[in-house]
Amino acid sequence: MKLRSTPDGVIAETAAGWVRVDHDGDLLSFLALTPAVREAALTATAADPSTAGLPFRPRSMRAFMLYEDHVIASSRVLATKFFPAPVPKVIATFERVTGKTFPKLRPNARFKEAPTFYVGNHAATLADGEEMWWPKHTRWLDFELELACVLAKPLVDASPEEALEAVGGWVVLNDWSAREVQADDARRNVFGPVVKAKTFCNSIGSDVLTADALPDWTAATGRVRVDGEVWCEGSAANPQHTLGAMLAYCSAGERLDAGDVLSMGTLPGCCGLELDRWIRVGQTIELEIDQIGTLTNTITETAVPV
Repeated sequence: MKLRSTPDGVIAETAAGWVRVDHDGDLLSFLALTPAVREAALTATAADPSTAGLPFRPRSMRAFMLYEDHVIASSRVLATKFFPAPVPKVIATFERVTGKTFPKLRPNARFKEAPTFYVGNHAATLADGEEMWWPKHTRWLDFELELACVLAKPLVDASPEEALEAVGGWVVLNDWSAREVQADDARRNVFGPVVKAKTFCNSIGSDVLTADALPDWTAATGRVRVDGEVWCEGSAANPQHTLGAMLAYCSAGERLDAGDVLSMGTLPGCCGLELDRWIRVGQTIELEIDQIGTLTNTITETAVPV
């Protein structure tokens, strides 16, 4: 079931079009209901999906990094484009001579031992259709196509099996990034490459696909269009860790709750950094994940919202 949150309440997409849902709570509380109860709540009253904004207010934001191919490809461009000499030359020479990936571009052993994630700024979240300002601290703004889940129930010290029961639905997420800032942080910041490079904004699509409607999230596919042109396509296949293991790891020693958003990370090949192709002011960036929907933002020179 695909859902949206509007000023008049939760609405759902059916074969007959968008209809209202007979439910007094918000979208997150609706996701916590069983599939049978959700189906019974559908009405015959037509609804206007164009009034949708953010489907919910994220309570927190965690972004994982699950794909080795993405790590290698993005690290290669980050280092060769933004690191000082002689790093780019060393990488290029090694790979040309050996025909192998430069070792430091690969994730370390811990990447396979435990899920890798960072905690983002959940309070700075754009909705589908909202303008994305160009942050003044970067010249190299970038998009990242990501599949994200939202929790509908609390988790504390959960097992992988228990953790899966808390997943309410799936959304499209754009993890905006400042790439030269990320490169500098990766080299010199004790907290790593996700400090000012990642904290200024994320975007979330208006549509939420219920968890039961996407039984295998690793089968999800998507693409990015810039001004209508397809720049890249990708798949969520072959992640390093299972969703249950990721959620269990996050809930160890702490409480997660309804509204917490957890991104699966950039689909391999689906960011400008990997392409070494860069967006600019005035362009419209449209992210799409099949079955869920699209997420569109236009880049502007407007100031940061206050």
